[in-house]
Amino acid sequence: MSEEAVVPGLRRALTDYIRARSTAFSAARRELGIGEGDANALLHIAAHPGIRPTQLREYLGITAAGVTALIDRLVDRGAVRRDIDPGDRRVNRISLTIDLAQEPWVLLTRFDDDFDTALLDADEVETARFAELLDSLIAITVSRRA
Repeated sequence: MSEEAVVPGLRRALTDYIRARSTAFSAARRELGIGEGDANALLHIAAHPGIRPTQLREYLGITAAGVTALIDRLVDRGAVRRDIDPGDRRVNRISLTIDLAQEPWVLLTRFDDDFDTALLDADEVETARFAELLDSLIAITVSRRA
């Protein structure tokens, strides 16, 4: 395949993937009636149960007041809870009270779950090489910007 066909084809495929994932995530958020920040917070809390609000704030790149308001919304909705850290009673730990694997919350991860299932049918060596290629391209692109 020629260079003229490979570069735009790969970039188009990656753009299509990003667009499809973003569309699915937006549709899930609309269905659940939550904003992007709340959805990203739920996914991050799921990956880091017992996270401190300061850690969540740093991950989301928002202010202390912003993370407090976000956590308050999620607590009011019944999606998370605040627990006192037994080692430091001045600190809260945030955990999910919902199961992201159950309806309706599974909508947030359904695209990624379906994509992962599809990847299981792909050739293992081919997907490993593709992952290495993407990692390499990202490293080159990022290093050029630094």
